[in-house]
Amino acid sequence: SIGASPVHRYNHTMPHRQAHWSIKPVASETFLRSVPEHPLLAQVLYNRGVETPAAVRTFLDGEQATVENPYKLRDMNPAVTRILKALHKQQTICVYGDFDVDGVASTALLVTALQTLGGRVGPYIPDRVDEGYGLNADAIIRIAEQAQLLITVDCGIRSLSEVACAVEHKLDVIVTDHHSVGKELPPALAVINPRRPDCPSKFDRLAGVGVAFRLAQAVLRAASQERWCLIKPEQAAEVEASLLDLVALGTVADMMPLLGENRSLVRRGLKVLNNTPRVGIEALMLQSDLRAGMVDATAISFRLAPRLNAAGRLGDAKVAYRLLRTHDATEAHMLATTLNSFNDRRRTLTEAAQREAEAQLADVMADDPAIFIVGSERFEHGIVGLVAGRLTDRYYRPAVVMCHDGDEARGSARSIPEFNISHALDEVGHLLVRHGGHQLAAGFTVRQTQLPAFQEALLALADQKLADRTSLRPTLEVDAVIALEAINWGVVEQFARLEPTGQENPPPTLLARNVHVRGVRTVGNGKHLRLVVDEGANGPVFDAVAFQQGEWAAEVREGKRIDIVFQAEINEWQGERRLQLNVQDLRHSSP
Repeated sequence: SIGASPVHRYNHTMPHRQAHWSIKPVASETFLRSVPEHPLLAQVLYNRGVETPAAVRTFLDGEQATVENPYKLRDMNPAVTRILKALHKQQTICVYGDFDVDGVASTALLVTALQTLGGRVGPYIPDRVDEGYGLNADAIIRIAEQAQLLITVDCGIRSLSEVACAVEHKLDVIVTDHHSVGKELPPALAVINPRRPDCPSKFDRLAGVGVAFRLAQAVLRAASQERWCLIKPEQAAEVEASLLDLVALGTVADMMPLLGENRSLVRRGLKVLNNTPRVGIEALMLQSDLRAGMVDATAISFRLAPRLNAAGRLGDAKVAYRLLRTHDATEAHMLATTLNSFNDRRRTLTEAAQREAEAQLADVMADDPAIFIVGSERFEHGIVGLVAGRLTDRYYRPAVVMCHDGDEARGSARSIPEFNISHALDEVGHLLVRHGGHQLAAGFTVRQTQLPAFQEALLALADQKLADRTSLRPTLEVDAVIALEAINWGVVEQFARLEPTGQENPPPTLLARNVHVRGVRTVGNGKHLRLVVDEGANGPVFDAVAFQQGEWAAEVREGKRIDIVFQAEINEWQGERRLQLNVQDLRHSSP
């Protein structure tokens, strides 16, 4: 089934911390009467800050949340002017990307757009192991021998010395990025990043591919007005629309908020994916047990994105790039099969690395550390971020996982809302070779000689910021308290109007109290819990699944009464569709 991401309970090697269930206040009667929607749907919209009838219509109709003017992004004008010059004079352009889905999709998008306009353009995606994240001086010197213009996508905002190197080698540079901005901007002729403090645009939460799309959009519209251009304005609009599938892939994979502009872009991109998928994506859908019409944000997150990401994690990200760009069905099948193999290996390596990481942490768990820091020469560069994410999900602590490689260690960090990991790395940045990222996810490189000082400084910083750890626990937002009998096909169909759901626009999360357990068993080698529940009497009976909560099997028995926080979903198996409750958390009912 295609289900929502579960909220994980804690492993009992740490002090148990029940998630805090935060129940949203009931919407006012005035609002509920003014909105001609199902009361549960209206309540969920109210919880999302959609509080007027006009706003409800706009949200549900999927209208664009913002006027699509790419020039609202700072430095768009000089960037477009320079690209038009390169197109007209047939100068060589290099699009320098990143090895994750956002970076690969950004690269494929911009290369496609510029080649459609007749540009001499090619991609450069660095190798995760040999070159690492961001711009690389050696690569820039090689690029300068062939190109006159370098455009970064999803990277470059922290690459001050590398951009300076490009300028020294007579390369004009346009930086497009969405990561947090440092104290200085790189010395490029244009720096397009919605996080710039002086950027008048409110598009501050675009993915890297969203920023690349806005640049492509501006260039397509401007170039198609020129006499020398190969396409007319109406054709430029068609090209622009055809790129939205890549925007959806990168935005969802990079866990950007699915509200406002992002929701509008992803919603339209999903239509492209489901109606006219490019050859490579169609092949990847087959490998992922998906068919046209089944691709939503959850399918991207848990089926397509992991396979696309696996190339950059364990092999060559250019495999994913080629898949997104190919027009040949045979090649697409071969590439999709390769990505699927990478993904299988990624799972195996991640599980092994997680076991080793938890073994390293065993001695300090009793002290309830403010941040986890682990490292090993056996960890693959490409999976340390996944391991850090699992540790953070499981224990609700910031986690840093490093791969030791010769004189350096490369690390990925994942965090919790109470601790901004990007700011933390800024504070210890003098000890690092490079770093960058977001509030909840970041990466860095540190020399082995500086590693002890780095660990000590980061631990001290986390101890200070998270001094009161006794109350530190995740918050599970609950949209409404309901009876199970309120859940039916009609309600689930109404909830589907909220799609695409994801970051900051999750599927409706509901609380049912005093639920009767009719059946219980574990699946997945004891990891997950399968339940059959009802409210007694002649009410409806539901199947329920609680991912990563198998330890509850020791406490939950048939006949028991429990409270469950869940998301109602459709479980499709062998052509049969059934309603299912995806249990995010549970506890024993109060007497």
